[in-house]
Amino acid sequence: MATVDDIRQLINAIDTKLIELLDERAKLAIEAGRVKREQGRPMYDPERERALLERLEKQVEAIDGARFPKASIRPVFREIISACLAVEQPLNVAVLGPAGTFTHMAARNTFGLAVHYVEAPTIAGVFDAVERGDASYGVVPIENSTEGSVTMTLDSLLETKLVVRQEVELDVTQCLVGRQPDLSRIERVYSHPQALAQCRTWLAKNLPRAQMVMFPSTTAAARETTTDDSAAAVSSELAAELYGLEVIRTGIQDRAQNTTRFIVLADTDAPATGNDKTSIVFSAPDERGALKRVLEIFDEEGINLSRIESRPSGDKPWQYVFFTNVVGHRTSEQVSRALDRLRERCEMVKVLGSYPAAG
Repeated sequence: MATVDDIRQLINAIDTKLIELLDERAKLAIEAGRVKREQGRPMYDPERERALLERLEKQVEAIDGARFPKASIRPVFREIISACLAVEQPLNVAVLGPAGTFTHMAARNTFGLAVHYVEAPTIAGVFDAVERGDASYGVVPIENSTEGSVTMTLDSLLETKLVVRQEVELDVTQCLVGRQPDLSRIERVYSHPQALAQCRTWLAKNLPRAQMVMFPSTTAAARETTTDDSAAAVSSELAAELYGLEVIRTGIQDRAQNTTRFIVLADTDAPATGNDKTSIVFSAPDERGALKRVLEIFDEEGINLSRIESRPSGDKPWQYVFFTNVVGHRTSEQVSRALDRLRERCEMVKVLGSYPAAG
């Protein structure tokens, strides 16, 4: 009968084989990086990564009596892919910082731990870092299932040459964090405006006398709380851990299902996968029925609009542009034809990128 020491020796032997195989994978990744550079291909290929992870999950399912949990395939192999990507070529990714923000968490879920994260103090700063070439990609929030669109991201998309390369969804659990747990002693609550809005009802009920103080990020708010016993922050458990704060309450968002959609910014968008979205912004003429006639184009082409929202154009008072998500890739026959027709009727049409639909 095998002893624990016998079993541990077998595990050690397997671990040694795993290390050798990981090193072989890294060597192949370096060679792949060389070929990509020669051919002018991008180093990061999220479509291949997604297909790879799906294939590996199916392989685990196909093993009769498999013990390795399917749910662990993605986190384990995402870090392997991230490490190999780092040896292909050092990769910088700009995020809304400091470390511990939900944007940082979404970026880590996408790119892994091995890449270098460039922290920007604002959403506009993330755009700027990618445009300057300080980062190859940027990650910013664009929409929350409770509070709707992140207007700073929409406005920046209107002004930039960057496009959407990928979308990422993250379940967001908001926590009240601070130095001490007594709610009666909390006079101020720090956080990003979106986070405060997502917890509006809970804060009004449990901290009705506390002053709400806006911060550029949830993690910046948590960091400020470290020196203020009379304050708490709405932030993540990760931020509390990073700054040595106590999680006073968890899950304080007003809706249990609280999801934020993030986008990956890049110089070019994604190739067609068969399950794509295209983001567009356009301006309709300021005349009766103009918007109706524009939207009819999508209906006539059989295209589903999954989202439409107006924003001030920034050029003249009371003039608006319309941000729209349509189902399909910009290179598809239907969407391409709709875009041509849209340009005939609109003063401005800008394609913000085509990318695989999340989920």
